[in-house]
Amino acid sequence: MSVTLDGDKSVLVPPGTPRSRRARAVHGVRRVLRGPRPDSVPAVVGTACTVVGLIDVAAGVFPRFRHSRMHSVAEVLPGALGPFAAALSLSAGILLLLLAHGLKRHKRRAWRAAVILLPAGAVAQFAYRHSVLGVLVSLTLCALLVRHRDQFRALPDPRSRWRALANFVLLGASSLLLGLIIVSVHPGRVVGDPSIADRLQHVLYGLFGMDGPVEYAGRTTWTVAYSLGALGLLTAVTTIYLAFRPEHPAARLTEDDESRLRALLETHGGRDSLGHFALRRDKGVVFSPSGKAAVCYRVVSGVMLASGDPIGDVEAWPGAIERFMDEAKAHSWTPAVMGCSETGGQVWTRETGLTALELGDEAVVDTADFSLAGRAMRNVRQMVKRIERHGYETRVRRARDIGGPELDRIRRAAADWRGTDTERGFSMALGRIGDPADGDCVIATAHLPGSTTAAHGDLKAVLHFVPWGRDGMSLELMRRDRSADPGMNELLIVASLQAAGKLGVERVSLNFAMFRSALARGERLGAGPVLRCWRGLLIFLSRWFQIESLYKFNAKFKPRWEPRFMVFRTSRDLPRIGIAAMRAEGFVNVSRPRPFRSRGPRPCGHTRDTAPEHEVSAA
Repeated sequence: MSVTLDGDKSVLVPPGTPRSRRARAVHGVRRVLRGPRPDSVPAVVGTACTVVGLIDVAAGVFPRFRHSRMHSVAEVLPGALGPFAAALSLSAGILLLLLAHGLKRHKRRAWRAAVILLPAGAVAQFAYRHSVLGVLVSLTLCALLVRHRDQFRALPDPRSRWRALANFVLLGASSLLLGLIIVSVHPGRVVGDPSIADRLQHVLYGLFGMDGPVEYAGRTTWTVAYSLGALGLLTAVTTIYLAFRPEHPAARLTEDDESRLRALLETHGGRDSLGHFALRRDKGVVFSPSGKAAVCYRVVSGVMLASGDPIGDVEAWPGAIERFMDEAKAHSWTPAVMGCSETGGQVWTRETGLTALELGDEAVVDTADFSLAGRAMRNVRQMVKRIERHGYETRVRRARDIGGPELDRIRRAAADWRGTDTERGFSMALGRIGDPADGDCVIATAHLPGSTTAAHGDLKAVLHFVPWGRDGMSLELMRRDRSADPGMNELLIVASLQAAGKLGVERVSLNFAMFRSALARGERLGAGPVLRCWRGLLIFLSRWFQIESLYKFNAKFKPRWEPRFMVFRTSRDLPRIGIAAMRAEGFVNVSRPRPFRSRGPRPCGHTRDTAPEHEVSAA
């Protein structure tokens, strides 16, 4: 029931009365006239541009698409106008499809291009297909873009000239496919019976502006020629533009950034076991206004991924988080945080309004409590004793205490044992071994004296730890020779824990176990059907991702579990964030073709090729 005020009187109007229905109708009309909310315009226009682009492509490709009563007007138009308009409609449609994603992300350059292309598409629709509806849709979208131009202020994404090669390959393949369709959709106008090879040759010639072997009757020859030429020109122009535009490289740590981060870690590095991983040099960084806190990130597929907690003083975290969110807004990136602690998750959600989701648990061993004695450690104890009886020896040292030649051998061995072309790891990986600036890192190695046949001599396995404040270390890398005996990783972890006291280490962070709590609760007596089903799904996914194996490997050392969280904006962003995280961690690889890759030495970083590893990217 609604209430209207008339002077000093209040009148109750039942909702079913004509007056109430009329008020709702007026409100609905006003809402339509106002148009969509300004903040929703980019999404609306981006989706609509996808639809308009598909319509334009269909109008340019298929000869019987969208005939209207105004078709007779074409009889008085110049002979070349129809074919030219078909090519224009095809080109405008493809470009709108390419720009739709940028419009959804508020990109200024996409807005500028769309403001030009939409009227061009409208002219082509009217001249070639006489589609009044298509003209109205295009002009309405153009009017929305002009009216809400202040919503499109996002800066460009990081880019390189390799996108020109990707554009040439993808758009060239699409042009070839569309060209075959264009050549084949005029069966009544084709002279003779050309083969598939003749049609393909005609398309290839047409993309370069030359006549091919297929002949048509009437003006169809010009329609096909203009359309193929437009596809070839579009591929060439966009490729040349991407190749010669100024590069805007992704953010990287500068020497000054790294120095400032190391100063913050020196004071506050003991708070988060992932703090030292912020020193990866392929990350960007934003500092708080006071300079007392920082957030490190990488941009992948339009997702701005931060890893771990902010670095520095907790009191200054909000300032760094605000800078992070401002940077994401300026570029229209999707903000997300991978692997933050419970304290970090609370600060992120409080300051930004984002949502947190528990990913799993980090295994932390307190060295003072670690012992191989007891029934619970029997399996680990027996495995270590068996390997030691085979003659293996272990060495646990700070990186600065290892000589240059031996350090080079360790670095080469770790690279050769990686097992994959792609270096894996992001949120829990440093990406290098033996850097002079990382002298506090701990390297544990396993040796088999007398073994000289292997490429790396007696070296059989390597573990690499990074500092965790002044009294801790965090596992970063596990590599072993495939010909070595099983149990190398258990041997080196036990050796590292036993040598921790001499190194001044009181706590050691091991691997990250994805969804550990679900696996642990699901196997308990009395677990409900939903929990058992969820655990069964995780075990099934463990065939491809090390979910269950990481949990069981970590549990061998009887650690305490510290939960880790992912922070995100909305559930709609989760698929995109998941793909971006897997790309950042190296599980989904979109790399340069092999002939164009760098031929320098492969970096030594994080991998999962030999054993469970310290990473979060399986999310």
